[in-house]
Amino acid sequence: MELNGLVIESVVVGSVGTNCYIVHRKEDDRCVVIDPGDSGERIGSYIREHGLALEDILLTHGHFDHVLGVPGLVAAAGGRVCAYEGEKELLSDAGLNVSGMTGRPISIEADVALRDGQKFESAGMEFQVIHTPGHTKGSCCYYMEKEKALFCGDTLFFESMGRCDLPTGNEGELIRSLREKILTLPQDVRAFTGHGPATQIGYESENNPFV
Repeated sequence: MELNGLVIESVVVGSVGTNCYIVHRKEDDRCVVIDPGDSGERIGSYIREHGLALEDILLTHGHFDHVLGVPGLVAAAGGRVCAYEGEKELLSDAGLNVSGMTGRPISIEADVALRDGQKFESAGMEFQVIHTPGHTKGSCCYYMEKEKALFCGDTLFFESMGRCDLPTGNEGELIRSLREKILTLPQDVRAFTGHGPATQIGYESENNPFV
C-alpha cells in the first residue's frame, strides 16, 4: 500500500502470522525491513527482485516469531540490525525470546542500540523510537511523524494488545504504554501491527477494550 509518500509492503510470515514490513519512499530504492519474522531469505528475495537496497532491519522486540529470519536476511541483503537498548538480554537468550521452545534457538546482538525518544534517519526516512514496555521489557514502536505511520509490533493490535505472559512481559506496563505513549499520538496516525490488520489511533482510542 501507499501512505503519504511511503510504499509499505506487508508480508505475513511464520506459524503465528507475523507481519513483516518492507518500507521505502515512493521514488527511492533504499528500504528498511521491520520484523523479518522467520523468513529472512524470502524477504531478501523480495528486496532483490524489486531492485531495493536494504539499509536497516528494525526490530520492535526480540520474540522468536519476529527475529528468526534476521541472520538469513542479513546474509541475503545486508543491513544493520537495530533494536531498543533494553532488549539486549532477551535478544541474546533463547530461553527469554522463546526460540528454544521452537527447536530453532537463536541469539542476536543488535548492531545499533536505540534509545527512547531517539530520532534517526534510515533509507531517507525519519523514525522516532518510542519505548513501550509491557509485551517485553524492551519493546518499542517506530513512529514516522510526517507520514502519520506507526509500526507498533506486538504492543497494539486491532481492538486488542499483545500478550504479557512471556518472559519480561507485564500487563500493567503494557496498558500504561498504550495509554500514555501510543493513544496520545494524533488520532489519524495509521498503526501497523505485529499480527492482524492495521488500525488507526483514533479508532483504538474509542474501541480498544484494554484502555
